[in-house]
Amino acid sequence: MRQIAFVLFLLCTPLVLAQQTPPAEPGTPPAATPPTAAPPAEATPAPPPAPTGPPRVRIDTSLGSFVVKLDQDRAPLTVDTFLRYVREGFYDGTVFHRVINNFVAQGGGYDAKYQIKMPHGKLVNESGNGLTNRRGTIGMARAEGPHSATSQFYLNLADNPDLNPLPTRWGFAVFGEVIEGMDVVDRMGHVATGKSASFEQDAPVKPIVIERARILE
Repeated sequence: MRQIAFVLFLLCTPLVLAQQTPPAEPGTPPAATPPTAAPPAEATPAPPPAPTGPPRVRIDTSLGSFVVKLDQDRAPLTVDTFLRYVREGFYDGTVFHRVINNFVAQGGGYDAKYQIKMPHGKLVNESGNGLTNRRGTIGMARAEGPHSATSQFYLNLADNPDLNPLPTRWGFAVFGEVIEGMDVVDRMGHVATGKSASFEQDAPVKPIVIERARILE
């Protein structure tokens, strides 16, 4: 009797186990494993806000400082070129080598020893952009050829309509205006000038040095 009862126990045991763990129905997907929580991502610092409005450049000189606002809509190529020179520090340590009262103060091409600095390539003339050579504006200096401007610029110390373009000739491209420190620019027109280094005339006797030019954010 004990043997019969033991056999019956063995036969019944798988049935109980089967009832406890029924097989999965065909086509039923396996239960999903709960996802493991990912470690928190490190916070990425937000980029600095982009400057808004027209670009402005502060120019610190040995006579004082002034600020120019540049017209990127009317003179995009000229403004981009000027800003490139500013970013590179090209103008730092250069001088205003030509100053004529009631006309212009020109700089951006010679160092304090009146040695010429090597600029980048020549610039397309944008003088037909609608901006005129009135007092307090900044323009791109050039040689006789219309597209010969490089790094040199000038400040209009008076209204100079003769520098504007005409239907029969190219003019000199204006690309901005002085918005602060016009009194400093006016003082440039009253410094003593004469012969200096390779310049026979119109060079300031005491150099007007551009100590630093930088873009204002």
